[in-house]
Amino acid sequence: MISTWKNLSSVEQLEQIEADSHERPVALFKHSTRCGTSLHSKHNLESAWDINEKDLDFYYLDLLNHRDISNEIAQRYNVVHQSPQVVLLKEGKAIFDTSHNAISVEVLKKHID
Repeated sequence: MISTWKNLSSVEQLEQIEADSHERPVALFKHSTRCGTSLHSKHNLESAWDINEKDLDFYYLDLLNHRDISNEIAQRYNVVHQSPQVVLLKEGKAIFDTSHNAISVEVLKKHID
């Protein structure tokens, strides 16, 4: 289970997240709290989570409260906004993104090694 969701709640945090991604990968999980598909993806991640916290920082973005941050992620990292969505950052760049039912721990593991 994911033991330490880090909340992404301001656009300013993206600067530090980007800097941190030079040390280890960072995943941004964009979640809509009113969407059944998003809830299902979140549950699947939580129930299968076995990635060591030292190997990946994992941020949670509540889209309903922070659409401005989602818009900034789309623009800054050149990804199309989707919900739910995972954007994986390494060395300050988006190296992978996926959405909906394609979100899984196994997919993340393939991209962080």
